[in-house]
Amino acid sequence: MTTVAIIGAGPLGRWLALVAARAGYRVLLEDVMPANLHHAEEYLRQELGTQALTSESLVEFVSTIEDAVREADLAIDCVPDELESKLEILWLLDRMAPPRTVLATPTTQLSIADLAACTYRSERCLGIEIDPRDLSRLSQLGSETALVLRTMHRTAPQAIDLVRTFAERLGFGVVLKRE
Repeated sequence: MTTVAIIGAGPLGRWLALVAARAGYRVLLEDVMPANLHHAEEYLRQELGTQALTSESLVEFVSTIEDAVREADLAIDCVPDELESKLEILWLLDRMAPPRTVLATPTTQLSIADLAACTYRSERCLGIEIDPRDLSRLSQLGSETALVLRTMHRTAPQAIDLVRTFAERLGFGVVLKRE
């Protein structure tokens, strides 16, 4: 089973955790704010039921980035789409996640090449164009809804395939855009 670490349990992180769990992924959801994790747990319990949040659940709540990414195949940050926030979280993920972990960052305005340059795994970094303001629209997914994956020319094909498969299992059509 593919393990997805989601960093940030705000609206986008909660929504991604929900749809990833429904798609059969093991999800580790992290947030530095205990209140955000509590709200996420209530939301996911309501949407998925208690069974999905037991000890052998599809969604686990963790309080450190290290715990979230330790076993992750894919790590997605859901921090604000601001340069300093993105650089800091990618720097942390790069240092804490196993070398095989693909890093995906939702951004609508930042260059994935610039963000990936702060890591030692730029070939395993991708941008995902998800605007958190569109969450109400995203809740009614269909294959006609395209998710844009932003990559560099040197992005590893395996990283692209992992994120493409993830997006497709969530119900998105996928458009690849190279920077």
